Amino acid sequence: MATLSHDLTIEILRGLSVKDLLRFKCVSKLWCFSIDDPYFIKLHLSHSVKTNTNYSLILRRWGYDFLSVNYDSLKTTQIITPPLTDSPIKISGSCNGLLALIDDKDRIFLWNPSTRKSQVLPSTEIDFSSTSISSAPSTYYGFGYEPISDDYKLVRMVQSHGNNNEYFHSEAKVYSLRSNCWRRIKDVCFYLKFNREFGFLANNALHWMEYGVKQSWIKSISWNEPHNISDTPVAVPLAFSKNGNKVLFNIAYKWCNLVKRGGKFVWYDLGSQRVENVGIRDIPTSFDVELYVDSLVPLNSNAPQ
Repeated sequence: MATLSHDLTIEILRGLSVKDLLRFKCVSKLWCFSIDDPYFIKLHLSHSVKTNTNYSLILRRWGYDFLSVNYDSLKTTQIITPPLTDSPIKISGSCNGLLALIDDKDRIFLWNPSTRKSQVLPSTEIDFSSTSISSAPSTYYGFGYEPISDDYKLVRMVQSHGNNNEYFHSEAKVYSLRSNCWRRIKDVCFYLKFNREFGFLANNALHWMEYGVKQSWIKSISWNEPHNISDTPVAVPLAFSKNGNKVLFNIAYKWCNLVKRGGKFVWYDLGSQRVENVGIRDIPTSFDVELYVDSLVPLNSNAPQ
């Protein structure tokens, strides 16, 4: 009986889902070693990104519950349980299958929903005194991958100001998954005046967009507000369709000068410039949403889980 070569086996395995790969680790020691190999993990991730496969939407509802929606069909949903469910959780970022989460106790942890692995980040104090501060500090987070050092990093910026937006202090720290520690970096020299506390990751860089600063953003899509979208909508782009002809948007709503996500998705057709409602069953009426790719990306095995 003919057997597949190792190279051909790897070629087949790279196109499978993480769920199947985790099962197939039991086939043999060689398969287990191959699937856990860092080279294969990157190969599988690269294939998923290039072919626009193995993507899901993850919805956070009520602070505790998470719902995964298969991006290929936008119909298949699955309830998944995050770690540390004893307090409400926010999603602060998504990158290569890893989610950065923060609870209301200011604990930060990383989570791979596909492998169900999680890791609590070491705590880090704010290094400046709050005695002269008239209001609570504002905290901003960003999470992403740094290809030069092959490391996943989380940025935390803390800023405090007095009355009339008077500037007092700014502090920036970066957490490295590889070293499992924080380090302080050069402070941000400008005051961040916006409601979104989590940065957008694009082209291996984090962005905090300010609508009042023309140089901080470029308009690439514009449409007239459809009659089937009420209130004061804010369209948040999530991803392109597989053929690249459409963009999936989540429709958020402004409430008391804050942006509140709502239970509505639409496709925007780049060619016809038409907006089409997307029906997803069993989703809540209010939620946060992130796009993530199923991956085998591991956490720091030497850090507390």
